[in-house]
Amino acid sequence: MMRASIIANCVFNAFFGFTAITFNIVTILALRKPLTIPRAVKTLLMSLVVSDLGVGLLAQPLYVTLLVMRLRENTQNSTFEIVSHLWENTAYFFTYASFFAVVAIAADRFLAIYLHLRYQELVTHKRVVAVVILIWILSAILTLLFRWTPNVEAFIVVAVDIVCYLTTALFYFNIYLAVRHHSNHIHFLQEQLSQNNGGDIANVVRERKTALGTFYVYLVFLICYLPFTCYQILYLSARPTTVLRHFELYSEMLTYLNSSLNPLIYSWKMRHVRHAIMEILRNIFLDPHN
Repeated sequence: MMRASIIANCVFNAFFGFTAITFNIVTILALRKPLTIPRAVKTLLMSLVVSDLGVGLLAQPLYVTLLVMRLRENTQNSTFEIVSHLWENTAYFFTYASFFAVVAIAADRFLAIYLHLRYQELVTHKRVVAVVILIWILSAILTLLFRWTPNVEAFIVVAVDIVCYLTTALFYFNIYLAVRHHSNHIHFLQEQLSQNNGGDIANVVRERKTALGTFYVYLVFLICYLPFTCYQILYLSARPTTVLRHFELYSEMLTYLNSSLNPLIYSWKMRHVRHAIMEILRNIFLDPHN
């Protein structure tokens, strides 16, 4: 039974590792084009896409290699230990870079809706770039911390995950309240329409659409990552069993699936990103002379 689960994970991760690489490379090319989405969102999305690409390019192939070695019962050697350490380091590094990028995107959309005109003044491109750099540094620090403190690794993982889940949920809940408040005033703004408040309406609608698109990124992220957090909690509180090991395999499989799903969400919910991706795909697959 365990062997069947390992084989299923090998096939799944081999396929979705390829899709994660392909989808995220295309998305990076799309985000490099001039797009009418907020610059801060574009920068944070680029960080998220790069981390998802890292998962598909490094973490998933290493994970598949480990699973194949387990199938062959080739685990009692230095090669297995080296691959295992490389996989754990890359997996933690890139998945937490994704995790923190999702939190940062939620924080940015919260500030955009609550600050209004002050948003452009306070959330500058340099500050967003500084946040992205901080995200990657923090991910590297956590990765090293897990290696130095293996006995409390699961406690740290659970604590960080829960804080990020709750923080992001709080941001989106407040965004939801603000959007409801704005919706109640759109009709009034339309009745008082002028050049200035017409711009206000356009800004409100644009911010609502961007917030909704990023919310779907968070929702899918939650679905993919929450089972692994539950596994870590069970690992801390229960004795290792066959069922728990199966749950570990499939929860890890879900976390890696997220790296392939995110580009699909951008294409689905963000119109300008979708158009840029479609243009790239047309240039790749269609003969320009036809």
